Parts: sequence; C-alpha cells; structure tokens
Amino acid sequence: MSKKIMIKTARFLTSNQDAKKCPPPNKPEYAFIGRSNVGKSSLINMLCQSKKLAKISSTPGKTQLINHFIINDSWYMVDLPGYGYAKVAKTKRAAFSKMTFEYLNTRENLMCLFVLIDVRIEPQALDLLFLNTLGDEGVPFVMVFTKADKLTPTVLDRNITHYKAVMQQEWDELPQMMVTSAEKGLGRDEVLGFIDNINKEWSP
Repeated sequence: MSKKIMIKTARFLTSNQDAKKCPPPNKPEYAFIGRSNVGKSSLINMLCQSKKLAKISSTPGKTQLINHFIINDSWYMVDLPGYGYAKVAKTKRAAFSKMTFEYLNTRENLMCLFVLIDVRIEPQALDLLFLNTLGDEGVPFVMVFTKADKLTPTVLDRNITHYKAVMQQEWDELPQMMVTSAEKGLGRDEVLGFIDNINKEWSP
C-alpha cells in the first residue's frame, strides 16, 4: 500500500515565459504537462487537495506560462503549457514548444516530468511523438493516465494494455506508468509517494 504523504502548504510562487527566470534551482522540482484538456489543473489541485491552486479553465490551451508552486516549502511543482490544441495559433504553439523544451533541457533541478495522457482515447500521434522526444533527449518522465473514473475497470485495463502495445513498437523498455482520477483521488498516494522517495535522495 502506498504511503500517505501530507501536503501541509501549497502556494503559487511565480509565472514566466523564460526558463532562465524560474526560481533558483535549490529545491527538487516536478513538472506536469499534457495535451490541452487532459485534466492537468484538476490533477494538480487533487494532489494538493486545493480547488483553487491551479486555475481550471473551460477554454483548453489557457495555460501559456511556466507556473511554479512551492509545496511544504521544500519542493517545487510546475504547471507547464498544454500542447496540441488546434485553436491556438501555430505561432503560439511553436512558442510554447520552444519555451517548454528550453525549460526541460536546462532546468537542472527537474527531477521528473509527469506526462498526462487521457486514458479514454486512442494513442495520439502528438503524444507519442512528445514521449519519443523526451526519451531521445534523456528527460526523466513518468506517464500519468488521467480520467480513469470515466471507464469501467475492464475498459481501463484494455486501454492501458493497448497503449503499452503501441509504445512497444518503438520502446525497448517502457517508462513508468501511473493511473489517476482527479475526481476520485485515485493515484494521489502513488504520485506523491514517488515524489517523496526522490526528495529523500535530493542534494543541491
């Protein structure tokens, strides 16, 4: 059974478009990213047990900045811009991509990137390309399936098995995967337990 991890304090710290202007890299950091409308803000709020920490919008593609939150005054949680939303202009999508990869490639205290995947839908080319790029560039990441409560256990297992099969066409060893539901709180202890274990090994 996963250990219960307490989040005593969670507060917004800063937003910016430049990785060089992020807070000093003196604490372990964990970033969250995914296609627009994957439930990223809802998951962050569920993890922190706050309804208002990450802003949830009815307009996909709303997050356009690198948003830093400080947790328990000891580690950073980062909300990165979503990707793949068609109604965001191509020039903006390109800017998001440049900003995001500059952050991923230069942020020395980034311990892990959580890549959110909507478990209800078929593997998407854009997600697979993003995952492959992370693998090629050596960015440490975990796949997080979201919205698990929307499926029956049988369909959930089938969809995850299918996703693994698709990835195994290109991956020799699959990345770690977690299953979550922001609505039901599923996966909270697993995600936070994973972070806690890494934090214990942290040294600036």
